[in-house]
Amino acid sequence: MSLALLRIWRTPALQALLIQAGAFAPTLAVVYLLARAGVPVSYLGAALVHGLLAAGLTWWRGLAPWWRAIQFGFPLALYGALSLGLPPLLFLVVFVFLLTLYWSTFRTQVPYYPSGKRAWDEVAALLPTGRAVSMIDIGSGLGGLVLDLAKRRPESRFTGIELAPLPWLASRIRAAAVGSSANFLRGDYEQLNFGEYDLVFAYLSPAAMSALWRKASAEMRPGSKLVSYEFLITEKAPDVCITPTGRGPNVFVWHF
Repeated sequence: MSLALLRIWRTPALQALLIQAGAFAPTLAVVYLLARAGVPVSYLGAALVHGLLAAGLTWWRGLAPWWRAIQFGFPLALYGALSLGLPPLLFLVVFVFLLTLYWSTFRTQVPYYPSGKRAWDEVAALLPTGRAVSMIDIGSGLGGLVLDLAKRRPESRFTGIELAPLPWLASRIRAAAVGSSANFLRGDYEQLNFGEYDLVFAYLSPAAMSALWRKASAEMRPGSKLVSYEFLITEKAPDVCITPTGRGPNVFVWHF
């Protein structure tokens, strides 16, 4: 099995999907045995049995606690949706919308996290002054940070990269609407060279931080900065920890 396929195989989302599918046959067996014992099981009861089995298998596989809740609730939610008699087209529309919004979150384990104005102010203060700089937001979402910095520092180059199509498209439209010089790429930041940037900003997830550090330590040039909002890198303590004015997660900075 190739490394890429192995990484996908190990993703919690794929394991959860396989567990849901794998719980179907045991659920049928339990329902059959109960019926043979004179205990009829309704569709709601079958959904409950399925949810319990899926949650138990999820616990056995050692997935995070919230996956147990998701696994338990999914069959019940499906039963409820079917009971409402919703048109099949609605499910397709919702699926396509979520797919374009989250795309390969199952693989990257990085959902959409908006940062907010407090974090933008702190990142702006970290940018070198007196010269044009180059900065990139990896996983730029709807592009708020990049657009804000491009407005503050028009002489500099600000880029965002986003894997999910819908947020990327929204970023491009927002930039065009206000005539911003901000640039938005669609793709995986693993394909970039961090050595081209003075500052790399990341608001990812704990699952992605080790890989981010390996890439940054291999590519970032002397004098540049890696900035992470909220999430720490376990391999290396940050050089600076900033608590934004008001409420909000910390901003962590690593100097190269």
